[in-house]
Amino acid sequence: MQIKIAFPTDDGETISRHFGSAHYFQVLTLEDGTQTAVERREKGGHDHHSHEHGHDHGQHNPKFALLHDCQVLIGAGMGQPAYDKLQALGLTVYLTGEKTIAAALAKYQAGTLDNDMRRVHAHHDHDPGHDHDHGRQEINFVDK
Repeated sequence: MQIKIAFPTDDGETISRHFGSAHYFQVLTLEDGTQTAVERREKGGHDHHSHEHGHDHGQHNPKFALLHDCQVLIGAGMGQPAYDKLQALGLTVYLTGEKTIAAALAKYQAGTLDNDMRRVHAHHDHDPGHDHDHGRQEINFVDK
């Protein structure tokens, strides 16, 4: 059985702290539990507002289109709209404190990767007087 797992990343080794601000998706293909392929998919232009909260600017949002053939996404944190969109696309989403792709993958393969729903940031209404921190909470990694 083949499965494709996407990791938001900036360097191909560590999991980006925020789904929307990662420059790439590192997509690993597993065949019967063994990694058989890896590819890096560039997300393209970075609009801070749409990336941080996963606002869907139409049905064909390019960052989500890059995940069309993936079944799992393993990240560190994301906004509620992005989480909802990924689930609507049929992906199983894991949000973890693991810092590296290798560590998270090993736990996933062993069946021990935890999903920490506290890593989903609540969406909030934008008002002209707010400070534009976008409600971002600090995401902490597990130190190994």
